[in-house]
Amino acid sequence: MRLGLVACLFIWVGALASARAQDPFAGQAPQRVTIRDYVGDAMEPFLSRDGRYLFFNTSNDDPAHTDLLYAERIDPVTFRSLGPVLGANSPTLDAVPSMDRQSRLYFVSTRAYDQTLNTLFVAPFVNGQVYDPRALNGLAAPARGRLHFDAEISADGRSLYFAEGLFWAGAVPWEADLFIARRYAEGRFARDARSSAIFARINTSALEYAPALSVDERELFFTRLGRMPLSQPSIWRAARPDPRVAFSAPTRLDLPGFVEAPTLAADGSIYYHRRLDGRFIIYRLRRAPAAAPAGAR
Repeated sequence: MRLGLVACLFIWVGALASARAQDPFAGQAPQRVTIRDYVGDAMEPFLSRDGRYLFFNTSNDDPAHTDLLYAERIDPVTFRSLGPVLGANSPTLDAVPSMDRQSRLYFVSTRAYDQTLNTLFVAPFVNGQVYDPRALNGLAAPARGRLHFDAEISADGRSLYFAEGLFWAGAVPWEADLFIARRYAEGRFARDARSSAIFARINTSALEYAPALSVDERELFFTRLGRMPLSQPSIWRAARPDPRVAFSAPTRLDLPGFVEAPTLAADGSIYYHRRLDGRFIIYRLRRAPAAAPAGAR
């Protein structure tokens, strides 16, 4: 009898370890994030590499009033609003912030799209302000109607993971896939010719966008939206043993509702936004204790 119980225990532990390998957040409940002194929508979260600041943007329902804001950390689920990111916002859409270790803020802006087809910008972030935002050279969209609408810079600033979509009408693209660009000089990037191979198990006929990376670039989170009517976006995770090879087939995180735009924290938890009762709200999902990420910020 005792041997049988021990065998059952080993089987249960093995099954639990396998489940956590597939879903490192198994058994964890999402936690709602509070941004003190702020009452609007909060979308596209990104945590600065030192964990001090939470960057986000307002609702993108009205692009002319979509702005970049930031807040200072009090604890993992509480931040204090510090207002707009000075110098970053324009009369057009300004959104999707990310930052490298050198405190260069990358973001999406449509301010120059009509003239240049550029939507990806970078500027140094110093004391709550950015200076002289400039479009990334080499990353203009290939044709009008195509748009780079989501992006995240790697921690070392050398790789930019981004989504390219084809927009015909409205805010939802007709198609969207993930790509990588590599920095070869300050502010200059070139699309990696291996993008199709790296994302071969990620990109599908559905819409893939909002990439988020671990510091070592071995873990990828992204959003997928199916083409069926009434489909809701969901967050997926993939991994790889080395940043030079392709990502594995992804698995879907068990999160309720309309969820998008993950970002990773130093402890391996993710932050994302959820649409709830007509508003966009940021949530945090802790990683299970035995499922620490391969790389940490």
